[in-house]
Amino acid sequence: MELSELKEWAKDFEGFHSRFAPYFGRREVREQAVKYLHGLVSPVERKNGWQLAEAIGDKTPDATQRLLYSANWDEDGARDELQHYVSAHFGDDEGIGVVDETGFLKKGEKSAGVQRQYSGTAGKTENCQLGVFLSYVSPKGHAFLDRRLYLPESWCDDPQRRAEAKIPEDVLFQTKPQLAVEMLRHAWAAGVPMRWVTGDEVYGEAAYLRDAVAESGRWYVLAVRSHSSVWLERPEVGVPPWQGWGRRPVRERVVDEEAQPIPILALVASWPENRWQRLEVAEGEKGPRIYDWACRRIVEQQEQLPGRDAWLLVRRSVSDPDDLAFYLSNAPAETDLLTLAQVASTRYTVEQCIEEGKGETGMDQYEVRHWHSWYRHITLSMMAHAWLASLRLRRNEKKGRLNPFLPS
Repeated sequence: MELSELKEWAKDFEGFHSRFAPYFGRREVREQAVKYLHGLVSPVERKNGWQLAEAIGDKTPDATQRLLYSANWDEDGARDELQHYVSAHFGDDEGIGVVDETGFLKKGEKSAGVQRQYSGTAGKTENCQLGVFLSYVSPKGHAFLDRRLYLPESWCDDPQRRAEAKIPEDVLFQTKPQLAVEMLRHAWAAGVPMRWVTGDEVYGEAAYLRDAVAESGRWYVLAVRSHSSVWLERPEVGVPPWQGWGRRPVRERVVDEEAQPIPILALVASWPENRWQRLEVAEGEKGPRIYDWACRRIVEQQEQLPGRDAWLLVRRSVSDPDDLAFYLSNAPAETDLLTLAQVASTRYTVEQCIEEGKGETGMDQYEVRHWHSWYRHITLSMMAHAWLASLRLRRNEKKGRLNPFLPS
């Protein structure tokens, strides 16, 4: 944001931060948080260390470091207030929660959770931290809701590293989908209006995440890998009979041997061409994103057993028919193809949030090593992003440019 725009929206910015004042305690901490947020939305090229201090009028970075390391304030309380803000400005009964992770490239081995691990940001294995994020999208726009720092198993079993990085004792190893479930349940408990959940294969392959969404009464459209299998009809499931005197019965459920799940690649290959529909489902940088889509009702496979009745949704590239993406959805049987495709296509918005966070609000430009310091910086960056998103919403409303590609 340019300096002239910052001045134009100064009063709005002040009102925005006043919502969060109770979570920053003492006046000095609140004032430094305001300065930090101001720096994050400013046009400074590098938003860390001396550069940020100079931009916000501090002689040294010491005050900012205190804000992130030692000042007494509640970063989780600020996160909760951010969720109320996002609900108030972007909330919609058909709102969509989107889960994804991103890498933060780092040097050394002291920053909490850092190790050599695959980063989609770099497209390869790098020394980095991984953050898992929950974002929100509706026809009004998109913004962050929550964040979790992924702690690899190697860190969980290393007391010395944990102590040096100030990682709380109650933080245990959790997979990325488990972190996503934790964030989703927190947002639901906070009253964030959310009908749908979507995400990539990392999250769609986790049956417990799909279960958590379904059990909450919400619907998912989650990507799965091409090696997944499904049933076309629900097979019979029973318990094996006694195997003779003196033997205990096997209590595991088994599927009728004649009923076998079908690999989704083989199933899709059998579909006639008239099953596919070409749809415009999302707005890209160069205009509407156009793909071929098809779907059919199936029965999910979970741990080699039939799961819930669901949709198998498939996206096909117009230019490369072999480029396919697969999704499972527990949406009702009467749900139309366009709606399923629209929800699946919103997955890119979390990537857009992350790109904007890194490019506009310094999300990846931090110099902290401690666990809680990471959460503090990321929370402040998410707050700054939400405020910029609210300005974008007001401009779009004036121009009548709400997203026409989302379900209503």
